[in-house]
Amino acid sequence: MTDVISPARRLRRGRPEWLRGPALVGAIAITVWLLVALTVPLWSPYDPLAEVAPRLQGPSWHHLMGTDQLGRDVFTRMLWGSRTSLPVAFVVILSSVVIGTIVGAIAGYRGGWIDAVLMRFVDITMAFPPILLAMAITASLGPGVRNALIAMVLVWWPIYARLLRAQVIAVKQREYVESAEAIGVKRFAILRRYVLPMAYTPVLVNATMDFGQVVLLTASLSFIGLGARPPSPEWGAMITEGATQFYSWWIATAPGLAILVVVLAFNYVGDALRDSFDVKGVL
Repeated sequence: MTDVISPARRLRRGRPEWLRGPALVGAIAITVWLLVALTVPLWSPYDPLAEVAPRLQGPSWHHLMGTDQLGRDVFTRMLWGSRTSLPVAFVVILSSVVIGTIVGAIAGYRGGWIDAVLMRFVDITMAFPPILLAMAITASLGPGVRNALIAMVLVWWPIYARLLRAQVIAVKQREYVESAEAIGVKRFAILRRYVLPMAYTPVLVNATMDFGQVVLLTASLSFIGLGARPPSPEWGAMITEGATQFYSWWIATAPGLAILVVVLAFNYVGDALRDSFDVKGVL
């Protein structure tokens, strides 16, 4: 019996037609921000923590987004903020997908009391709004980026567990899976070779779209003092600093625009992937 070819693998064999229009713009924006996060220490205009000019200067050629209340360059701090927000979002999404995949695959494929116990735990977690639950967990653990990351993983993995479970239940009822079971293929091999390849596409699409939402949640936790703390150049913390300087609009505008661009970019790419990975066109 040959391996099942997933919709994603089939689509990758041809030209990536989904990468055009808004998706292309989003992919370019994501690439630029990733390069900034990786390389900004090599070419940073200024030290993000140093006073480089008089305080509360407006945007100029020397300081493209002005200076804050301590005389630090806002543009530089915005660039350095990507080194916190993007890695945190990547770790949260990756950890949530791994945990959710394990739990969802076991619950969906085994069924019975295992499914009931795991899904009741997932239901309890998903009964609370993600941001409120993340705030409660972070507050109990203590403010900080690491504790905020842990809280977001605890909040986000049930989403993927529920999603993958539904896909596994649908796929395991197909004839080729029943045939594999009939000839004695081990359950783990069936799950890995015949079920997950056909069930995993929605998870990949959802992870792409959730990346921007995790960036936004990270900034939200920092904004209320539960994530990164000053003087860390993190986007949410920078918006908090700008909120106290109403007439110095550029302090909060710069990180706000960065968050907007990242969220929109991942949403554009996620929408295009969802359309391209539509199984109706490849099955």
